Amino acid sequence: MPVQRGRMFFMNPGPTNIPDRVLRAMHRPALDFAQKEFKAIAEECFVGLKKVFKTEQIMLAYAASGHGAWESAVVNVCSAGDIVLVPETGHFSSSWTQMVEHYGIKVEMVPADWRRGVDPAAVEARLKADVNHEIRAVLQVHNETSTGVAHPVAAIRKAIDAAGHPALYLVDTISSLGSFDFRMDEWGVDVAVGGSQKGLMLPPGMCFTGVSRKALAASQSATLPREYWDWRRMLDGERQARFAGTAPVHLMFGLQESLRMIEEETLDGVFARHARLGAAARACVKAWSAGGGPELFCTNPDLVSDSVTAVQVPDGSDANKLREVCAERFNVSFGGGLSRLNGKVFRIGHMGDLNEPMLMGALTAAEMGLDLAGIPHGKGGVEAAMASLKAA
Repeated sequence: MPVQRGRMFFMNPGPTNIPDRVLRAMHRPALDFAQKEFKAIAEECFVGLKKVFKTEQIMLAYAASGHGAWESAVVNVCSAGDIVLVPETGHFSSSWTQMVEHYGIKVEMVPADWRRGVDPAAVEARLKADVNHEIRAVLQVHNETSTGVAHPVAAIRKAIDAAGHPALYLVDTISSLGSFDFRMDEWGVDVAVGGSQKGLMLPPGMCFTGVSRKALAASQSATLPREYWDWRRMLDGERQARFAGTAPVHLMFGLQESLRMIEEETLDGVFARHARLGAAARACVKAWSAGGGPELFCTNPDLVSDSVTAVQVPDGSDANKLREVCAERFNVSFGGGLSRLNGKVFRIGHMGDLNEPMLMGALTAAEMGLDLAGIPHGKGGVEAAMASLKAA
């Protein structure tokens, strides 16, 4: 393999590009996490996180991946034998389901087309049928990273309310947080799950839960085993007073800087930039789709994601071959298809520290890669993306 120069164009939908400012912020000696200096950094981070989550309630951080926040959300509010409702979104709703089932919780899936997204009316109908209110919680993935579908969290909250059901509402925001709008309090989310390695522009290794007062009250009677994840051990009132084990000191240094970067751009500015990049990526793929070429996996225009675009290649083509060509020839990395989409889909991440030239370079490499991998496609994808960006 020839030596490659320049930076890799890292276009995976997580982890994502880490800004130089964040890397420099982390490049410092360790700090005693019991000292006032670190506590002040952590407090600044919690204030900033609440702004990104759009909550005035409780915010917790852990040394773990996003899967850890999934587990924390469930073990703190559920008991063995509980029933939870999981609207089907794709690979990550399935993965969360598998985790939940290990704890002796019964999962009822609300079936959905992975390409079209969850139907809030189906959620409402199932909850209305639960006249004895046996369903403990609804577990919803906001942005399904495997499919590029952004699910309607606010509409599902309305469905829960319309059913008159007391179920807790747990939402995975891992690949939407800090990339497009999420409103924990306004949308009535009881536990919001987030991770460090996507829109927050950090390395993997830290995760978060926004916790409503309703969820905190529910945690007092939940009986699943919990030690590392136990909110009661971490909180002093509504404030995180201690970490589970050693605090992720250097990740907190990085988080402080990334939140300052978001504040400088403004959250609305961040969302607008992601919307521009997402629209350009989709314009490119639509041009490729001419004549039966690669197409957007998401077929619902109302639910397209602004942080990741999943591209389905034609039957008989191999998406992984395209990814190999792009990595080896052009030093560009795209995400692969997950579970049943392996080899059928490649994923263009456009979240976090990213701008227009970075996206255009990646799309250009992908268009060349389609030719080299022998995947039939329409022409002019790059030109369509440029036109989209110029018009934005």
